[in-house]
Amino acid sequence: MPKYVIEREVPGVGAQSLREQKAGALKARRTVEELGPDIQWLHSYICGDKTFCVYIAANKDIIREHARRSGFPATKITEVTTIHDPTTAEMQILDDSVAA
Repeated sequence: MPKYVIEREVPGVGAQSLREQKAGALKARRTVEELGPDIQWLHSYICGDKTFCVYIAANKDIIREHARRSGFPATKITEVTTIHDPTTAEMQILDDSVAA
């Protein structure tokens, strides 16, 4: 299944207490459970007035349905096409036209 990054504009989310954050996480997790095996929440980053959530899902429609049911807006949904990390620099390049 594809991986997505969901940008959510949630004013004040970065100032929430741990109790409020836990309640939000529980709501998001329960909604995922209700929707079944076509969606999985991996993790979220809280940044000021936004959260950036990483999900694996069958399609964008199920992410939109999760947003509707949970009450957490899906301001922008972007499909991840490539993941880079430090090991990317160590990959063997099969195409000789790409030089280090």
